[in-house]
Amino acid sequence: MTTKEVIRKGAGENYNYSQDHCFIKLSSRSNNGELCFVEDTIKPGFFLSRHYHKVMTEVFYMLEGELELIFDDETIIMRPGDTVTVPPNVWHIAKCEKGGKMLTIFKNGRFDVFLERLSTMTKEDFADKAGMKAFNAEFDIYHD
Repeated sequence: MTTKEVIRKGAGENYNYSQDHCFIKLSSRSNNGELCFVEDTIKPGFFLSRHYHKVMTEVFYMLEGELELIFDDETIIMRPGDTVTVPPNVWHIAKCEKGGKMLTIFKNGRFDVFLERLSTMTKEDFADKAGMKAFNAEFDIYHD
């Protein structure tokens, strides 16, 4: 990044999926993939299956509601004002029964590019298990 960047409230690339609505507040494209910052409005019933990252670190900051982070050795209920940092190689699941809002920093991950590519995929793409495994691995996301 060579100049300042301002993204106002309600602005930024946005991806409105069935489980959440993400606004990209800092794109990894502006800093060689080192950092991505996302404002996430989580919809009721949100569920992110068990996964880990080999390189990426995630920092979650809860603004509204509650988010359940399930690790192999502990379950943490995040409430407004709570921050949880998940380093590489830590398996985790995320659940949000009633919905909420959080900010997430992705270090060494191109999560914004992942969301962008995800938004262009077809039902056939999602049905292709080998293709989805390769797609996830490209963005440092590994499942059971």
